Amino acid sequence: MKSDDKWMNMAKGILRAEMTRRGITYDQLAVKLAEQGVTDTAVNIRNKVARGGFSAAFFLQCLVAMGCQNVRLED
Repeated sequence: MKSDDKWMNMAKGILRAEMTRRGITYDQLAVKLAEQGVTDTAVNIRNKVARGGFSAAFFLQCLVAMGCQNVRLED
């Protein structure tokens, strides 16, 4: 595994875990992001998260949109 894969998988896992904790679907996240001016469809968001290849800006936009104030880096 390339070293970047570890970090991409970690970011993907954190984002999915926060969505699960809050009971937020990709459709709901798309609406919340749109309220912030981020125009991505639920399908695009799902694909970005599945690949794990998203920017730090997108990661933070998602966390803020979900109302996340703290992030767990470990289980």
